[in-house]
Amino acid sequence: MTASSPDGRLYPARPLLAVSIAVFRAGEVLLATRVNPPYAGLYSLPGGLVEAGETLEAAALRELFEEVGVTARVVAFNRHVQSIERDADGRTRRHFVIASFVGDWISGEGTPGPEAGKIVWARPERLAGLACTPFTEEVLSRAAALRAARDA
Repeated sequence: MTASSPDGRLYPARPLLAVSIAVFRAGEVLLATRVNPPYAGLYSLPGGLVEAGETLEAAALRELFEEVGVTARVVAFNRHVQSIERDADGRTRRHFVIASFVGDWISGEGTPGPEAGKIVWARPERLAGLACTPFTEEVLSRAAALRAARDA
């Protein structure tokens, strides 16, 4: 049996609940490269683990500010994403269930930090040149559609 890592992220006893948020400003969405595994170096939406007693929306806004120094307001729930990684023996190495939200920018340009590397504001339909984490393009496509429907 493989022991879980000290923070419980590797070989977890159960799926870990996380959040992400697609923050839009003037038709562009905020993306940052991940500093830590999984997917270090790839562009993704800001996000992280939900803390006990915290709503999903509050966790998304907290993680956004902690990771990149941006404030926003949540305008919609987007979708759930499941990220499951297995090792060579088929054991579950990582398992995250991510509740993804859509947000409208309030303030902050986005700054790199301990969890976020390069910061970009990009048009969702023009991500082809960016190396993104799995599901990022799908999540952003749906987020943009939700915003367009709301603004129609």
